[in-house]
Amino acid sequence: MTSARNHLPLLSGNRWLFFAGIALLAAACSPKVRPVTTAASSKKEQPAVTKKEQEKPEAKLVAAKTASIAMLLPLELDNLNPGGAYNSTTLSHANLSLDFYQGFKLALDTLAERGYNFKLQLFDTKDQVPEAQSLGYNAAIRSSNLVVGPIFPDDMHAFADILSGPPKLIVSPLSPASPSNIKNPNLVTVATPLVYHAKGAADYINEHYRPKKVFILKSGFSDENNYIIPFKKQIDSIGKGKIKVVAEVIQRGQLNGLMPQLSATEENIFVVPSTNQGFLMVTLHSLDSLSKNYKVVVFGHPNWRKFAYLKTDLLSDLKTHITSTSRVDWKDAAIAAFARDYRRAYRTEPNYYAIMGYDEGMYFGGLLTGGTDIKTLDKADFTGILNKYHFIKRPGVGWINTHVNVLQYDNFELKKAE
Repeated sequence: MTSARNHLPLLSGNRWLFFAGIALLAAACSPKVRPVTTAASSKKEQPAVTKKEQEKPEAKLVAAKTASIAMLLPLELDNLNPGGAYNSTTLSHANLSLDFYQGFKLALDTLAERGYNFKLQLFDTKDQVPEAQSLGYNAAIRSSNLVVGPIFPDDMHAFADILSGPPKLIVSPLSPASPSNIKNPNLVTVATPLVYHAKGAADYINEHYRPKKVFILKSGFSDENNYIIPFKKQIDSIGKGKIKVVAEVIQRGQLNGLMPQLSATEENIFVVPSTNQGFLMVTLHSLDSLSKNYKVVVFGHPNWRKFAYLKTDLLSDLKTHITSTSRVDWKDAAIAAFARDYRRAYRTEPNYYAIMGYDEGMYFGGLLTGGTDIKTLDKADFTGILNKYHFIKRPGVGWINTHVNVLQYDNFELKKAE
């Protein structure tokens, strides 16, 4: 049985509860016959600390092959020293790290019950680029079968630059940052980058609406090109030049210049790649007014679901679609079962990052122990309780998960689009 870590919800200034969570985390053991060693390390060559087993395992089980996994997370344990203190940002990062770790660990425990062995070593990046870079020289990390983390792009860039030689996979577990900025052929990007969200939206529009025109409403900020360029390229490719893309910079919600090009009988598709609050509030209300006389369908940026100021009634009226890699449905039987196991193990509620950790633990742990060549990710699709993985391999940048779902706001809810 997994020993339960009393990881209570962390509050600002709650140092002692956080310390207890870390201490219990470092001492955690896996099911009795399937050891998982963890080490909270912030020094380059600090050895892992192994928890002695509560019961002596049978010899035939000890002899089983053990897969070694190194996990690099921004726990920032130095803040627990006298005179140290967490601020809201560092505490948030530590919280996220614990949630992800515990989900991943629960997955390894699940696999261990099926007869596999793991050694999971935990290292503290301290949320500092130099520390992440120094961990690239750590012998325990370099000798592991799989590296998970760091989780933030700058830390990953510094770490992957150092650990570029050994032929082992480095998993970027949470960041959708483009792997072309890191350029490590062993990198695995699990969170789908924005370019594939844009392509997924283009595919869906072409398949479900077959429009003659698509309108892109721009705010004028250059970062929108990270979405617009791959979207337009994909539309031109799959539409074989039959879909006209009309891209316009919209000022103060003025859509009059587009009126002559609108269809009075068919759906008018508007792609709005902005994440700027002021622009969105004005432009979406203008589209709402337009929808009184025209059929309007909106496709937005995947980050829109995070914006509380975007009201679901307005988004529903505009038949708003967004792309997403995942959506937590707590009523789903598999997620409900995971939540029960998580509460039993950790005496707290799971969140999105815990489920992300669980799916990644099941996938990569299964590959390490299932006799599959771990470097054939592009031939090993996966459906977890939250995410789906469909990896493609790109020269020089590694493996990239390209799966996206298309969701639609309908009747005040965000649902999977039909």
